[in-house]
Amino acid sequence: MRLDIYQVDAFAKELFEGNPAAVCPLEEWLPDEQMQQIAMENNLSETAFFVQTDNGFHLRWFTPTTEVDLCGHATLATAHVIFEHLNYPENEIHFNSRSGELIVKKEQGRLKMNFPAAKVKEAQLPDFLEKAIGVSCQELYRDTDLLYVVESEQQVRDLNPDIRLLAKADVRGVIVTALGNEVDFVSRFFAPNAGVDEDPVTGSAHTMLIPYWSEKLGKKELIARQISQRGGTVYCTYLGERVQLAGEACTFLEGKVQL
Repeated sequence: MRLDIYQVDAFAKELFEGNPAAVCPLEEWLPDEQMQQIAMENNLSETAFFVQTDNGFHLRWFTPTTEVDLCGHATLATAHVIFEHLNYPENEIHFNSRSGELIVKKEQGRLKMNFPAAKVKEAQLPDFLEKAIGVSCQELYRDTDLLYVVESEQQVRDLNPDIRLLAKADVRGVIVTALGNEVDFVSRFFAPNAGVDEDPVTGSAHTMLIPYWSEKLGKKELIARQISQRGGTVYCTYLGERVQLAGEACTFLEGKVQL
């Protein structure tokens, strides 16, 4: 069996920035174990698989070690493949996923993703977490991830967390964020429990970041930068129950998987 595969840099204006994701179009689902093996072999933070349905596409995401409920950058990469390589004739894609309906629009050179907003709730600080992060916590919130607010952008840039200790957190990952110097806010994302020590640009983390910073800054339209080594820019809109994330993508590789 030979499967098409694409590698796409998501939230990137040009190659070698943003977050790389693999995308595999399927005519029908492979066994879960086989999709997990493909993701492990790709060794990227996410591999997306999708199947076309009567009213859109069914989309799933795998890290090298597990299937996840939501992945923003791999959704962006998948929409890029459908629009640019599969010649999808519409300007809006509807995905069915474990996180419900996800909508991606192609507009003015960017892909705009509409996701459910996270329910951001204050959390108590676990006794190990400040030691793991290495920077004092100003505020802490919880949903699928922990949102760890620090004092400055420079602190976020300089982070060198203890990944093994960070894995004690009983969540998917930890988002560390601060007010930005040249953008509205910056962040980094660490998810050792999902097999990703640091993710370059994390769309799903912004479902927590956008409600928090929108309320904090008193504005609905925000520009964010995830300041990992690769880095990426996310254009954000807070819509109340949902959030919109916009970005660009570039194809790095087209190939075949031989099974």
